[in-house]
Amino acid sequence: MLYRPEDVEQLRRAFAPAEFVHLPPGDSEGIEAALRHVDVAVLALDLDERFLAAPHLRWVHCDHSGLTRSARPETFERGLIVTGSAGRSAPALAQHGFFFALSLTFAARQLFEMQDAHVWRGIPDYHHRLALWGKTLGIVGFGHTGQAMAELGKAFGMRVIASRRRAGDTHPSVDVMLSTDAGDSLDPLILESDVIMIAAALTDETYHMFSTKQFTAMKDGAYVINMARGQLIDQDALIDALHAGEIAGAGLDVTDPEPLPEDSPLWDMPNVVITPHMSPMLPDRTQRSIDLITENVARYRRGAPLLNAITERDVFTKN
Repeated sequence: MLYRPEDVEQLRRAFAPAEFVHLPPGDSEGIEAALRHVDVAVLALDLDERFLAAPHLRWVHCDHSGLTRSARPETFERGLIVTGSAGRSAPALAQHGFFFALSLTFAARQLFEMQDAHVWRGIPDYHHRLALWGKTLGIVGFGHTGQAMAELGKAFGMRVIASRRRAGDTHPSVDVMLSTDAGDSLDPLILESDVIMIAAALTDETYHMFSTKQFTAMKDGAYVINMARGQLIDQDALIDALHAGEIAGAGLDVTDPEPLPEDSPLWDMPNVVITPHMSPMLPDRTQRSIDLITENVARYRRGAPLLNAITERDVFTKN
């Protein structure tokens, strides 16, 4: 993220009276010099070996969501606190998930083809298609984005089943809450959902959490939508399930690998909608990040737990 001068000034005030050094990402020499003495760093992307080797560094904030590349064993061996900006784009990501759900439900790709061909009512049996109202939405991962998805699901008149890692209170927009820590299986969500939206973190535990077994268990008319990370889905198994008609379609903002290779069959499947890991941003996204960092500065100074801190359960070693 490129900060405007006024954004940098907000951060400078948040960290005052501490020394504040602002460096462009390409200034390797300046970064190397700063890392000899700083104890906090704010990065646009993920930490790398330079930060792991910094002698006094204690806290790194990576100003984006999905800290898979930073959740390495050596990060925790080094004792670093690493936080991210999860939640700053949650409403946009949830809307993006419903862009997929609506596109698949209303056969948007085929409708656009008919429009381009100037054909009126060219999709057979279109009047038999069912809208989202009354269907069941399954949400895998119930952080900021998952919660925003649940609220939109209710607005669309859907029954909502959600699965999260930690047990806790339910949510007003969720009809059935599952927790893996409480021993709940994902099976009810998979079996009952008409639309499954994936918003979970990619970890060693969640790698390929959707594969042949899960796709076989899904309803034939169900859609799977991935707004998280491509490796949460076994992509070969997804392609097989789509070819076999075991599921009705997929909405993919993320793939494995990225960019999606030109020869991937996913490109040409009429029941697949693909976007290039990119969502329209919120007008206050940068301010949301700055507010989060400012709150964490205050917490850091008083020794309180930081927001959006990754833990050893977030480790990812599959790459």
